[in-house]
Amino acid sequence: MTHTPAAPDATPAAEAAQEPAAVTVARLRAAFDTGRTRPLAWRRAQLAGLRSLLTEQSDAFLAALRADLGKGTAEAYRTEIGFTLNELDHTVAHLEQWLQPRPATVPEVFRPAEARVVRDPLGVVLIIAPWNYPLQLALAPLVGALAAGNTAVLKPSELAPATSAAIARLLPRYLGPEAVAVVQGAVPETTALLEQRFDHIFYTGNGAVGRIVMAAAARHLTPVTLELGGKSPVVVEPGVDLAVTARRIAQGKFLNAGQTCVAPDYVLAIGASAKALESQLADAVRELYGEDPATAPEYGRIVNERHFDRLTALLDDGRTVTGGTHDRASRYLAPTVLADVSPEAPVMQAEIFGPVLPVVAVPDLDAAIAFINERDKPLALYAFTESPQTKRRLTEETSSGALSFGLPVSHLAMPELPFGGVGESGMGRYHGEYSIETFSHTKAVVDKPLA
Repeated sequence: MTHTPAAPDATPAAEAAQEPAAVTVARLRAAFDTGRTRPLAWRRAQLAGLRSLLTEQSDAFLAALRADLGKGTAEAYRTEIGFTLNELDHTVAHLEQWLQPRPATVPEVFRPAEARVVRDPLGVVLIIAPWNYPLQLALAPLVGALAAGNTAVLKPSELAPATSAAIARLLPRYLGPEAVAVVQGAVPETTALLEQRFDHIFYTGNGAVGRIVMAAAARHLTPVTLELGGKSPVVVEPGVDLAVTARRIAQGKFLNAGQTCVAPDYVLAIGASAKALESQLADAVRELYGEDPATAPEYGRIVNERHFDRLTALLDDGRTVTGGTHDRASRYLAPTVLADVSPEAPVMQAEIFGPVLPVVAVPDLDAAIAFINERDKPLALYAFTESPQTKRRLTEETSSGALSFGLPVSHLAMPELPFGGVGESGMGRYHGEYSIETFSHTKAVVDKPLA
């Protein structure tokens, strides 16, 4: 990738005057009520505008992502811009087909009659984005909202201020004010938005705020999608190629310095694989980031000092296999693998969301399944095994938002797969046609002749 980032927009969010939340929502609702968002041509025009935004302003977004999270150019393009373009292009290619009314069978007693299922836009939707992938997780849901024929309020994360400012500055150049409004700010601005009546709220973040979003939505009986997180385990069985296994785990874990909702959170290594995996993980980190990851152009930084302090407090929860070095001034924390980790250690109690990977030894698959099922249902479950029986048992005996064998994180980038959690890891799903389902009302239509 040869993009050369330009300087990020340094204008503080507080300097940008914003209309009151009630005015913003009323304006978008008035636009929706005209019916202008329903035609396929309008939806395609908005998606074309989004595509132009991403392609023409990629340098500005790459610079903002580096300022916020230290993201390298190649990784930032692949996981933020390229990812969203892939989602967008897939939607454009299939949208007309997805919007076609679907015929339904009419029971004999009601004939002659016809029945069909149609997808109606919901109205005005609110998208609240997180800081870890602040461009992708703002614009990928917006693809679905606009494709389904809605207007939208987009609330970027204040913890990624450069990206938030870039979205607020650039998006209105490509999408009209009747389609999308960008609202910057922190808790007061989000609280004001949540007081309004929306037709759907899409939130990506943590469970604590997810509960606040649900409580606010309940006042208006607004449906919600919650994309949360959790501790996503990796099961490793003896007999697999540990070099390949370690490399793929490390790639998934240390992407974005571990600040990924579907990153492998911890490893359940069965039997002798626990000890054998240690050196392979250390080798994989060196292969990915060199002897000194602090100098690796594609290794990111922790988002802020509060999260840095939280993560470094976990470093004593096991024996350090590799990594452990850190610098608070630059928010650098090396890719770290911990062994001999107790299931009761603090590092095993909450989602790590950073570049610390605990390895927990378990005696057999039964113990691994029991370990997973005793805890909240994860957003993703990964396994490295050559056994069809193990794959069957993990599929049938565990519950998770997604299950992937041999390739962590990748399911997120497959637009024909639903992405979402279950239980504590979230509710609802999106990507591809699932986004159209999320941001539409599926309406039954019956038509019986009068004569």
